[in-house]
Amino acid sequence: MGAVNQENGCHFCSWLKAKCGKLRGILKDFGYTAKKLAEDDPRRVIHSIKVGIAITLVSLFYYFEPLYEGFGVSAMWAVLTVVVVFEYSVGATLGKGVNRVVATIFGGLLGVGAHRIACLWEDKVEPIILGLFVFLQAAIFTYLRFFPKLKARYDYGLMICILTFSLVSVSGYREDEVIDMAHRRISTILIGTSTAVLTCIIICPVWAGRDLHILTANNVEKLGIFLDEFGVEYFKTTGGGISDEKKESMEEFRAVLVSKNSEDSLVNFANWEPRNGWFRYRHPWTQYQKIGNLARHCACIIEALNDYLHAESQARQEVKSRFKEICTRMSSESGKALKELSWAINTMTQPPSSTKSHIEASKLAAKDLNSTPGMSFWKDNELSEVMPVATVASLLVDVVASAEKIAESVHELATLANFKSPEDAKVAPNEKPKLTKQGTLMPRWPSKGADHVVAIEGLSSPCFPKCKDPPPLTMVQQSGE
Repeated sequence: MGAVNQENGCHFCSWLKAKCGKLRGILKDFGYTAKKLAEDDPRRVIHSIKVGIAITLVSLFYYFEPLYEGFGVSAMWAVLTVVVVFEYSVGATLGKGVNRVVATIFGGLLGVGAHRIACLWEDKVEPIILGLFVFLQAAIFTYLRFFPKLKARYDYGLMICILTFSLVSVSGYREDEVIDMAHRRISTILIGTSTAVLTCIIICPVWAGRDLHILTANNVEKLGIFLDEFGVEYFKTTGGGISDEKKESMEEFRAVLVSKNSEDSLVNFANWEPRNGWFRYRHPWTQYQKIGNLARHCACIIEALNDYLHAESQARQEVKSRFKEICTRMSSESGKALKELSWAINTMTQPPSSTKSHIEASKLAAKDLNSTPGMSFWKDNELSEVMPVATVASLLVDVVASAEKIAESVHELATLANFKSPEDAKVAPNEKPKLTKQGTLMPRWPSKGADHVVAIEGLSSPCFPKCKDPPPLTMVQQSGE
């Protein structure tokens, strides 16, 4: 019997030791993930602290008796409003806050009106009238949420309007002081929204417009980096593959392919933001969307080029050599043009004249492709050997056309946003872009009222340490109440 108990005890100790080891592993992974998130973008830590401060401030309405007597249980709406409204960027918070306040006021007024109209009828008919109003309002406003333009900017407001109208109109059936109830709800929501917006703006603000500006410049630069290296790597005659470091740098263009949702969200949030720094109110944010769409089109072509670069079966060097000079020129000149366009966006400077020279050089190389190679070349080689290189040349022609469209869009952005002339910039456009350790361009924000440019890593505030790209929009997703 004692031996059995001892054996059971050993099994329990082994089980407990295994569980403790597993728990230590989970805690270690959690700590590593938390540390990595903070290192990638320290603004996440600041955002968490800001949310804690805002909720603590509005909680005072519950802790202090004089404040509690003024609002009662309705003070909880202020806390709930901060939790729901407070977002990662100023634009997201301001947009959600304005939606909530306006929708609450409008829905409250509609609810009070519906209650007053229903009171004109007999007691037995009153709930039927209220039910009819609730049905009509909920159905109409829900259908309005399907309109693309309304859904993009006012979806949250329409949802809150339905909620407020339903609460006020239905609660008013059992509560006589419906106006006081609506007043308390609107007041507490105004207090919660104001607290969230002011905290978001005053304490190390995160501007969606700046993140969009940096994201667009980085995306164009990533395309330029690939194209600048592609011609050399594809047509090189020496053996050996691409180094891991260069391969990682070249393949950063893949991030451009999945940037649409981030860009669309940032454009929406940026439209809500007040003037800040060098971004005035009514800044042409939609132009960044146009540049982003063209950049993704170019990235799709580059994706095909990347497949040919890493294909297992490559064409013979004799075949490649006939296309090498022209294809290398198209790739290199397009890459240089895109890098200079990225520099222009990054420094808010008019694209330099050399950008047009690079575009024209790449177009001239594309025209020269028509005469290369000659008819004898096609007769002396199998079609299967020539097709891969010919396809690469054809894709590069498409890249040249795409780069030209991006250049036109950047010129349009520079005109609409009143970018300064290249002569005012102290950083030469032909200077090799300074990269952070993650491999992205360091933004250079013009110093207002001065004629110099201050290079910073990440963003233009000491509260914003270096970061690679604007963080994924997991923290700026609009959430319901």
